[in-house]
Amino acid sequence: MKDPLAPNLLINGRFLGRRATGVDRFAFETIRALDQLIESGDPRVAGLRSEIIVPAALAGMANPFRHVGLRASGKGGGLRWEQLALPQAARGRLLLNLCNSGPLMYRRQVTVLHDAAPARVPDSYSRSFVAWYRLMAPRIGRVSQRVITVSEFSRRELSDAYRIPARKIGVVYESGEHMLRVQQDESKVAASLGERPFVLAVGSLNRHKNFQLVADAARRIRDAQFDIVVVGGGDAKVYGTGQDALPGFVRHLGYVSDGELAALYRRAACFVYPSRYEGFGLPPVEALALGCPVIASRLPAVQEACGDAVLYTSPDDPAELAQLLERITADAALRATLRERGRARTAELTWHATAVKLIEEISPWLM
Repeated sequence: MKDPLAPNLLINGRFLGRRATGVDRFAFETIRALDQLIESGDPRVAGLRSEIIVPAALAGMANPFRHVGLRASGKGGGLRWEQLALPQAARGRLLLNLCNSGPLMYRRQVTVLHDAAPARVPDSYSRSFVAWYRLMAPRIGRVSQRVITVSEFSRRELSDAYRIPARKIGVVYESGEHMLRVQQDESKVAASLGERPFVLAVGSLNRHKNFQLVADAARRIRDAQFDIVVVGGGDAKVYGTGQDALPGFVRHLGYVSDGELAALYRRAACFVYPSRYEGFGLPPVEALALGCPVIASRLPAVQEACGDAVLYTSPDDPAELAQLLERITADAALRATLRERGRARTAELTWHATAVKLIEEISPWLM
């Protein structure tokens, strides 16, 4: 006999044991919004009893949520825990995976696959990672009751790359509003930057993030009236063997905290997002939420996420990006227009809406 008070939704908490990435941010903020729906007594979550399952090694962690339980079960961690211990902990109940993977042999599950990047830009990943996704993603598409993704573009990509029927894939959007809760930390910004306007870029080790475009555009701008500020870990493929490989007005701050990043977003003349492939494009949406004008690659998913709130550039044309950088830094009226459009667009993208849509998607399997 089933316990009427037992959780009817189990959430894969593997992501809580690792350093946060974009998909981990999606998972945390979606659960946080779900927690708030329960707090408010929203009728759409009436009867929902949810619980996050984490490996035993995380048994001592504090539960960051008020109405979503947290339980440790199963030894080990990582992929092995997800494939072996997690299905045993779920025991026939609906399992929700929010971060691109789930157990291959468990059928009562809903899985969020954010994009088809390992299939579309394999050079950005290790061979073992690409091989795993080549096996895992189609299998997850078959065994899951429902697959969720974060844009209509990714819906088409998952169907084409992994042969998941499009009718089986639902779409929920992401949000940048979490950045509004971050306490700004001006200390590093004030100590490192003067009063000159600056353009902000976030470097990445993944090749498809394409920071090289910003470096190439910077080299084309002579006597620039602004600096370019880069945050993120160093990469010899991007920077060359030393800082001298970039123009002198490029400032590399290295790793920054969320508070420091929020301060940079608010002070920047614009944010540059030169990626070659995205399933949604969370960083430009975060920038828009903080009133930072954006120049982004002309990609279907980014256009879907940002609409007319950003200026678009080819990810392969440094001359076009250089022209846009000079234009946006010199035109205060343009920046004001983009900020207004950004406020309008991000008002439509909330984590509340994400959680509501997710509940609608999974509700047929909650009984």
